[in-house]
Amino acid sequence: MILRDPVRAYIGLGANLGDPMVALRTALEELERLPASRLVRASGFYGSKPVDSTGPDYVNAVAEISTCLSAPDLLSALQQQELQAGRERPYRNAPRTLDLDILLYGSARIVSPALTVPHPRMRERAFVLMPLAELDPERVTPAELDAVRDQGIWRLAG
Repeated sequence: MILRDPVRAYIGLGANLGDPMVALRTALEELERLPASRLVRASGFYGSKPVDSTGPDYVNAVAEISTCLSAPDLLSALQQQELQAGRERPYRNAPRTLDLDILLYGSARIVSPALTVPHPRMRERAFVLMPLAELDPERVTPAELDAVRDQGIWRLAG
């Protein structure tokens, strides 16, 4: 594990199999327990229609964390969390019990076979932009929100 000075990272959370609300609540609890990290805050939960996929509606959120983990170590920890939640990857954009994506890792620009940061499709997804804007409105422009307004998304209670 490579430790560094604390970095603010934003994690996208999503699920549409099993009980997605419970999956996201559990995932947030697990983010609080990541080594050398702390959960700063999380957005509310949003319902969304699948994008480039089929299956039940998703529940999505974004979490802000402060972490001393390197980006590859953070990715590894998130993928382990997905596996523990029963995540399978039978095909691209398959329905899932839990999906955790590094959206932003400080100001880093990372392009590797395993990880691209900023997340390459985050600016195209209402289910990322709306909860991210809730946490940090300066990170999302009105034009970006307008560009995804036709995507089915709604704020969930609780």
